Amino acid sequence: MRSNSNVVYICRYHIIFCPKYRRKVLMPPIDERLKIILAEQIERWGQELIELEVMPDHVHLLVGCDPQFGIHRLVKLLKGYSSHALRAEFPVLKRRLPSLWTNAYFCATVGGVTLDTLKRYVETQKGR
Repeated sequence: MRSNSNVVYICRYHIIFCPKYRRKVLMPPIDERLKIILAEQIERWGQELIELEVMPDHVHLLVGCDPQFGIHRLVKLLKGYSSHALRAEFPVLKRRLPSLWTNAYFCATVGGVTLDTLKRYVETQKGR
């Protein structure tokens, strides 16, 4: 559980995003550098990195994100900064792709209880 000045929250997300055309460009040493960049940026923006894995053609992130900051904003910042930094460090990416990331990404909430459990909890609150 985390909090800021006016919200207590547990908001965790599974994020997946891919290079343009699903090209397999996230190979060594680019993959290791990307991990460092993403971890630094998540910390910079005060969010929580839970897990991170870079595959040759996509990235998996498990992050905790303040609802007032917004998961869309975090993903936009991560993709934008990492694209700029990686393309500056690795010119091969500029030659192979017009932009590093696709516009799209996958986002799913991750919770500790099932939807049925939450429904039962909410349904029983009035009777208390």
